[in-house]
Amino acid sequence: MTNRLTTDFWVSAYLTRLRLADIPVFVTAKGDATAGVVMVKVNTLDGQAVVYQRSFDLMSGERAWVVLREGAEHEVDEAIAKQRNFDADLWVIEVEDKAGRHLLDQDGLS
Repeated sequence: MTNRLTTDFWVSAYLTRLRLADIPVFVTAKGDATAGVVMVKVNTLDGQAVVYQRSFDLMSGERAWVVLREGAEHEVDEAIAKQRNFDADLWVIEVEDKAGRHLLDQDGLS
């Protein structure tokens, strides 16, 4: 049996890691504390953005962060709004970093 972290716990740890790296981050939508899905929007502060969602690879059993949408920030926001209309338990975290850093590729965040 695998122990899974609650979404609330994972989000808290992620926010801490970003803040320790001096990367501004905000929770713009709080979802289900136990099992809500998380999307991470990276705003590069130049009118562009990308939103990541965690995906499960059925072949390998691995979880990976994949791009849901990227481009003009308003288009990314529209994609997020569609997902929020579909899933009220969805968390949305917004990272603001000109270099596009999100730390999702670091150990322990998949």
